[in-house]
Amino acid sequence: MSDYKYLTGFGSHFSSEDPRCPNALPDGQNSPQKCAYGLYAEQLSGSAFTAPRTENTRTWFYRIRPSVMHYPFDKYDLAQNLTNNWNELHPNPNQMRWRPFDIPSVGKVNFIEGLHTICGAGDAKTRHGIAIHVYLCNSSMKDTAFYNSDGDFLIVPQQGSLNIKTEFGKMKVNPNEICVLQQGMKFSVEVEGPTRGYILEVFDNHFKLPDLGPIGANGLANPRDFQTPVAHFEDYEISDYKIITKFQGALFVARQRHSPFDVVAWHGNYVPYKYDLSKFMVINSVSFDHCDPSIFTVLTCPSSKPGTAIADFVIFPPRWSVQEKTFRPPYYHRNCMSEFMGLILGKYEAKEEGFMPGGASLHSMMTPHGPDKKCFEGASNAVLQSERIADGTQAFMFESSLSMAVTRWGEVTCQKLDAKYYECWQSLEKHFKLTK
Repeated sequence: MSDYKYLTGFGSHFSSEDPRCPNALPDGQNSPQKCAYGLYAEQLSGSAFTAPRTENTRTWFYRIRPSVMHYPFDKYDLAQNLTNNWNELHPNPNQMRWRPFDIPSVGKVNFIEGLHTICGAGDAKTRHGIAIHVYLCNSSMKDTAFYNSDGDFLIVPQQGSLNIKTEFGKMKVNPNEICVLQQGMKFSVEVEGPTRGYILEVFDNHFKLPDLGPIGANGLANPRDFQTPVAHFEDYEISDYKIITKFQGALFVARQRHSPFDVVAWHGNYVPYKYDLSKFMVINSVSFDHCDPSIFTVLTCPSSKPGTAIADFVIFPPRWSVQEKTFRPPYYHRNCMSEFMGLILGKYEAKEEGFMPGGASLHSMMTPHGPDKKCFEGASNAVLQSERIADGTQAFMFESSLSMAVTRWGEVTCQKLDAKYYECWQSLEKHFKLTK
């Protein structure tokens, strides 16, 4: 039996039951007086009960024990570099670039212990804002589960696969794939060695596919290529199973005496999902000029302002470049959005030196940026013809309408900030002439 089901569209209703317990899903009602197999019915809501039907999300679990069977939460202090404190340092508008972040080589560090916040904005208490993290780990979570009370995690593996156990079933997420674990969903992460990746956390809303507008019915990320797990339960008792939650920006831990992954069946439209970035259908210019990067949007988390995102997840995949009479790389620009970029593999077309897999860059709103001298000179003088670009490469961008602050770990403690990043533009030459 496949480990996944394919989504047929965001907002669709799904159902799954572990084949060991056929007919575990109730027929015709969500919460019968007595559930099959002596299960408990429990609902996980991803929206207000009264949200419009098109935005109303929830899932019904049929589980061996209800989630409420845990002891009180206490502070959890083993992920000290995870923060929502955006006032640690004085604001810094400079272009920033980080060399690859170090994966621990001494001791065992799991996914939660290895969370490090680079930058963000807003407030988890008022459910408005974002945070950008990296995870740097080398060990699996053991008898430990995590859920985020503050928002959704969009996870981008860069090195090493993630074997993620959820209440809905299991997912394996490889580099060049992504997954989304939405607010409140419990999960545990197993790794197979040194592991690194990026996380975009949103507080306001959930991710959705961008509207296609004039593109039409097809293109970009197709709904049918998203996958969600099938039900798979485990039933074992243990004296000390840890449940960790992120709540108002802080971590807390509670103990319980059983695995939380005891869901025998479920149905609903509030699910975790994964997506293979190689399946993205690229839209681009076939005549002239360089299109805006919004044409590469995979997922968006909309704000209350039409057409403006709390966060967009954008990729720059392998593709054909065919524009005539055009400077083809990204143009020099200043933006009212904040742009955080990461590199999964290969070399990014606009900066082949210095921007490396496992590293990152941040160009804050209205701070100018663009290609370095080598890229500019090469693209300005190239003989233009149809060519493949970005083969063997996958760069991405977390773009936000919020002005993000960098944490102390991101600017100081990690010691990966490239103080000479600005130099890549200093040798750009003056080509101005009064005559053409």
